[in-house]
Amino acid sequence: MNNLYTIAERFLVAGKIVDIKPLGEGFINDTYIVTTEGDAPNYILQRKNHAIFPDVPKMMDNIARVTAHLKAKVVAAGGNPEREVLTVVPTKEGALCYHDAENFWAVCKFIEGSVTHDVADTLRLAYMGGKGIGKFQAMLADFTEPLHEVIRGFHNIRWRFEQWDRALAEDKAGRKASLATEIEWIESRREQMLAFWSMVESGELPMRVTHNDTKLSNILFDQNDDVLCVIDLDTVMSSTSLNDFGDAIRSYTNTGAEDDRNLDNVSMNIDIFKAYTEGYLSERKVSMTATEREWLAFSALYITYEQVLRFLMDYIDGDTYYKTRYAEHNLVRTHAQYKLLESMEAQYPAMQHIVRELLED
Repeated sequence: MNNLYTIAERFLVAGKIVDIKPLGEGFINDTYIVTTEGDAPNYILQRKNHAIFPDVPKMMDNIARVTAHLKAKVVAAGGNPEREVLTVVPTKEGALCYHDAENFWAVCKFIEGSVTHDVADTLRLAYMGGKGIGKFQAMLADFTEPLHEVIRGFHNIRWRFEQWDRALAEDKAGRKASLATEIEWIESRREQMLAFWSMVESGELPMRVTHNDTKLSNILFDQNDDVLCVIDLDTVMSSTSLNDFGDAIRSYTNTGAEDDRNLDNVSMNIDIFKAYTEGYLSERKVSMTATEREWLAFSALYITYEQVLRFLMDYIDGDTYYKTRYAEHNLVRTHAQYKLLESMEAQYPAMQHIVRELLED
């Protein structure tokens, strides 16, 4: 713990540091709350996972440029940039992160009085989550600088199929022979998913700033559950904005767990879909192209399908990417995500109808 004090003091923190404690149980980074004395602000200290993010300085450069753009927008609108945008704190040497020869570390200001939620258990919370991501994207719609690709091929289904084909050919864990049904799930939709991604490659779906991890817990709310800001910007990159919408729908609307053994629990809650979409479009629809509007609902199927593929691929590879608690864990995840995908496909006409109605309002 003493080492954490030494690391935190490498950054431009105001006030005397009096305590550092773990915060949450992150799957990728290790996060700590840094408490200071008196009226000085508190801070978040993170050890960045450079196995997932091989170039942390480039990742931090993305975050710094995006948050600077957001702060300018908030100031222009008369808001409070210290509460409505993540604030990156540099080192005393002016760097965006610190490398201690083993790990990369970064610091941001802690936003006092903020609240997070893990599950959208009310329609209002789903609406506000959609509004938060919609506003984030709307404020960045005119951000034209290129961003670093901090994770190769993220949500790029053509790249995922290259990985998939290699996994099938190598069959490292010797599991392929028992997975004919599951493999067919992937192959039967390959052409459809590649056709969607080809619109990104051609520019028909424009490249924009995307968050790429739009689960509800990555939004800070105030005590009244109104949106403060979007956090956890490590995966900010350039892609189609539809990825963020689709990933949120995959996360928000699932009536079961991501690794639910009881598939009867798993389906897409269409009411949560409608609430999130209404919130999202209340901020975003003005800056969307006609093609983005047309394919908005489909993006939920696309992202959920990609996750089915990734869970199954990791199972075939011998569970080398996702943490597992038991031997069949990735296969259980595969089946649960596929059940969610089937529920989305069955309700896809209703999803499209909801989007069209909300766009006409």
